[in-house]
Amino acid sequence: MNLRNVVLCGVGLLLGSFGAQAQLNVLNAKTPEEIGKKTEAQIAYDNDEPLPYGYTDERDVLWSKTTWEIIDLDERVNFPLYYPIDTNNIGSTRRSLYDVLVTNIQNGTIEHVYADSYFTEKRTLDDLSASLVYSDTTDLGIEQLNAEGTVDPQYIRKFNLDAGDIEEWRVRGIWYLDKRQGELKYRLLGLCPVANEARSKAFPDDNIDSKVELFWVWFPGAREVLHNAKAFNRKNTSQPISFDHLLNSRRFHGVVYKEDNVQGDRAVNEYINDNALMQLLESDRIKEQIRNIEMDLWNY
Repeated sequence: MNLRNVVLCGVGLLLGSFGAQAQLNVLNAKTPEEIGKKTEAQIAYDNDEPLPYGYTDERDVLWSKTTWEIIDLDERVNFPLYYPIDTNNIGSTRRSLYDVLVTNIQNGTIEHVYADSYFTEKRTLDDLSASLVYSDTTDLGIEQLNAEGTVDPQYIRKFNLDAGDIEEWRVRGIWYLDKRQGELKYRLLGLCPVANEARSKAFPDDNIDSKVELFWVWFPGAREVLHNAKAFNRKNTSQPISFDHLLNSRRFHGVVYKEDNVQGDRAVNEYINDNALMQLLESDRIKEQIRNIEMDLWNY
């Protein structure tokens, strides 16, 4: 056996040992109900919590720029943020990013939800229901209402937005140059699911295009929730990636649709109209401008 095979065997054994821990008791479970449950010893050993951000002094920020990006869920690299959309026959530990956020908003774990990316206006569950749920009364229900003044629940149709209806995510983050470490860094500030309103599901033949920002979540406040939820790792299923890690490490492809500017943070499509190619090139120009900031730092 040559050196290469020895190294590969060693790496395989190492990954196998980590995989046994990452599968959450799947190899030691005596019943299916024990899969996904950690023992007390595992919980104490893991000390599992999000990696805290280091303190950044405002005086160390030499330069910064805020950007807004669109994460298109039709792109293969962004699939971990979209799937799974059908959770009937899959484990409870696998949920899409949308399901994770909505579930924790409903149970109160995520307390603050906002209407815009500037986080100035808070929204409640009642406010969200207008976009997430649509109720429609059938013709028979209307007839019953006119005749009796009440409507049976069987004559009311309800349409709920689910993970499969989300078309894209929008994220807001800040790029900044840390002069103490001489490094360009990125800090994610907020994320928002975008979809057609639930009303469009009631009338699919009308081709209603009502794509809206459903809600904005302050990312630093949701890190604990996103750390506990795992995304699928297509390269190694024994090592799932937390949504917190996936987003912080920018393991997605985004297109810049807005940057902070003197024109009131106007979006790219406001000064480049009806030309998708030029809008894409403008997005690449903004990204290249940000990358050049760090490169120019070391040019003399």
